[in-house]
Amino acid sequence: MGNEASYPEEMCSHFDNDEIKRLSKSFKKLDLDSSGTLSVDEFLSLSQLQQNPLVQRVIEVFDTDGNGEVDFKEFILGTSQFSVKGDKEQKLRFAFNIYDIDKDGYISNGELFQVLKMMVGGNLKDWQLQQLVDKTIIILDTDGDGKISFEEFSAVVGGLEIHKKLVVVV
Repeated sequence: MGNEASYPEEMCSHFDNDEIKRLSKSFKKLDLDSSGTLSVDEFLSLSQLQQNPLVQRVIEVFDTDGNGEVDFKEFILGTSQFSVKGDKEQKLRFAFNIYDIDKDGYISNGELFQVLKMMVGGNLKDWQLQQLVDKTIIILDTDGDGKISFEEFSAVVGGLEIHKKLVVVV
């Protein structure tokens, strides 16, 4: 895992040393196999995450190197997005990345469908969900390219002040 003091300061700009030490302790508690990385199962050892339908997507967004696990650096970077000191754009970018599954910088119709399906489960029939997705794309896609850019996403979601709810106190 490495020493938390060895990470560049800009990586931890939203946390002071005490917060990083607390995050390090939390990371070590979650790291059940002491591998230095967190798997999906280890994240799910937190009861508050077990019922979250988007936990897999959150882990995928945290996992910046794409190896399927979250190391301490990725953990710090990921949790820093929820810091009270984090800025609006960073929080909006995180929310956008939940939907941008293929990481191409756009939310496609299929990606929006997949993420919303995770959220609603069987509460809507697929055709009902597809109608909702199609309408959402039509409304948000101001440039008519059939997908949602970060700018289009931010223009709508930023006005809802969702970023103010994406905060965790360490």
